[in-house]
Amino acid sequence: MTDENLDLSVTRLIAAPVATVWKIATERQAEWWCPRPWRAEIIAQDWRAGGRSSMLFHGPDGETMPLDGVLLEVTPPHRFVFTDAFVHGWHPRGPFMVGIMEFADEGGKTRYTGTARHWTREAYERHQAMGFEAGWSAAAAQLAALAES
Repeated sequence: MTDENLDLSVTRLIAAPVATVWKIATERQAEWWCPRPWRAEIIAQDWRAGGRSSMLFHGPDGETMPLDGVLLEVTPPHRFVFTDAFVHGWHPRGPFMVGIMEFADEGGKTRYTGTARHWTREAYERHQAMGFEAGWSAAAAQLAALAES
């Protein structure tokens, strides 16, 4: 355990109520989760604590990137937390991060905050170098566009 802050985070004010943003975030996840031109294919998303979270990202040049993990917390309509430290069935895997997606009311609009919490400085720096801020900000913008339309 470390006292070092290994969190990366983005926030965005979305001009839609929390219930609407939550519904789109969870029911239409494939449409916003992955920054374009990449796209997310949802394999399994069991919206409960301990539920399986499995996706396949498809890149513009035919690349694929599997993402498997477990949902740790699901508190509608305010927060869900996931990790890649385990795969389905609680099988441990080398962890990269814990993701925390929060949806808070702000005067009838929604303050969305996405946080990636890393176990190591190396993982934190690798995620930063992968384009965390641009990527997660683009996903937040895609979520906002869906919720605001």
